[in-house]
Amino acid sequence: MAETQTLREWLLTETPTSRRHAKMSALYQGWLSFRSNTMAMIGLGILVALVVVAAGAPLIAPHDPFVQELSNRLAPLGAEGHILGTDSLGRDILSRLIYGARITLYIVALVALIAPIAGLLVGTVSGYVGGWTDTVLMRITDIFLAFPRLVLALAFVAALGAGIENAVLAISLTAWPPYARIARAETLTIRSSDYISAIKLQGAGALRIITKHIWPLCISSLIVRVTLDMAGIILAAAGLGFLGLGAQPPSPEWGAMISEGRRFILDHWWVATMPGLAIFTVSLAFNLLGDGLRDVLDPKAGE
Repeated sequence: MAETQTLREWLLTETPTSRRHAKMSALYQGWLSFRSNTMAMIGLGILVALVVVAAGAPLIAPHDPFVQELSNRLAPLGAEGHILGTDSLGRDILSRLIYGARITLYIVALVALIAPIAGLLVGTVSGYVGGWTDTVLMRITDIFLAFPRLVLALAFVAALGAGIENAVLAISLTAWPPYARIARAETLTIRSSDYISAIKLQGAGALRIITKHIWPLCISSLIVRVTLDMAGIILAAAGLGFLGLGAQPPSPEWGAMISEGRRFILDHWWVATMPGLAIFTVSLAFNLLGDGLRDVLDPKAGE
């Protein structure tokens, strides 16, 4: 107990002894601030549970999500060991939801890697270089922002072809402009600061300044925006799946499951309702997590 208390005091000290100590202290204080936000912790708990369920799908799922039992199609909740019922082909809905979590996390992870990095590159180069480069890049960004995200994603998927990889690429191509805007605004503020001028006097080039000094200061804003955008990304992926342009059958993608269940919505409501509730829960969790991260990472939050 004494050692734990000593470590806590070391992390909460106001006079760090090294750069590493200062970083660890800042991380710990940020965690304490985040932990005090009950709703953010609920969101984090839901997402951790989603990751655990997706990782352990073969062990957790009560049935094979692809096995069809036509004699048991559209079974109600709890019928014959099917907790959430079965779909029109007799497949267990709960098992398909569990395996569908893998597809959702796959899409979210890829888009979260592609779109923010692309936006960060475009925004920082545009903001730091300025001139005609800034004008061209921002006008391209404005063109992408002029179209509704789902409509633009539909256009890209129509050109690329249906499939989960093409859906991820289409969503990424429509998701990067807001990150570019944020990165450009941060860069315009940072590039005129005194310490950037001092770094230039030391002989640092544009590439080093952007990668070593501007990018780290843009990361916190991008993390918050990415987390808050995850709900929209999940809805866009579900929308593409609903229209048959995302993950293809028999993949248990949640949007495709809703599309299948809409034919039976009046008499067999659970077929479409259960994947809809899954999308709602995960989207809500990302929004709650994003609000918590914004309170911790946004330096203007306390003003």
